[in-house]
Amino acid sequence: MSETALEVPGRQIRAFHTATTVTVYQAYGPHLGLPAARDGRFPAAWKRERMTWIKPSFLWMMYRCGWATKADQETVLAVEITREGFDHALRHACLSHYEPGTHADREAWQQALRDSPARVQWDPERDLHLNPLPYRSLQLGLSGPASRAYADEWTVSIRDVTPLAREVHALVRAGEEAAARALLPVETPYAAGALGHLGA
Repeated sequence: MSETALEVPGRQIRAFHTATTVTVYQAYGPHLGLPAARDGRFPAAWKRERMTWIKPSFLWMMYRCGWATKADQETVLAVEITREGFDHALRHACLSHYEPGTHADREAWQQALRDSPARVQWDPERDLHLNPLPYRSLQLGLSGPASRAYADEWTVSIRDVTPLAREVHALVRAGEEAAARALLPVETPYAAGALGHLGA
């Protein structure tokens, strides 16, 4: 295990962010992804009532979509949203699973789950070869009012980063890891405030 890995907290939000925005990633089929990137907003066909999962980690997105090769995940989007919206979702989120020590008991967790418009999962971060790392990355699920706000209020811009995914993947396959790493979005620790209710 590298010294760098040891220095990273087990659960930490890392993201490409500015003073006012944070970038998250999603992958869709071209029928949704291309209009979203073209217009800078999610189209009417994007189902605002369904839970949608957003990921601040580019490499975790690559793991999930197989470098934009999986069915209905061929278009990778970088969605820039307001920090205000992202922070609001985190404050009102609940872990997607019961965790002793974080929740008073299973019933308290179930009640929080029913009341929360957002869910959090901490999944192993990934390296360039999409192998799991010893620390975890945030996945944030949004439903109901949070999903609608994400699509229609929080979103600042949407970019198609599928070409970047393909370029990084090609460099990894060619063994040019330094060049691949140089293209990755710079994801630094995100100051989200106290996240004790999310086990972090």
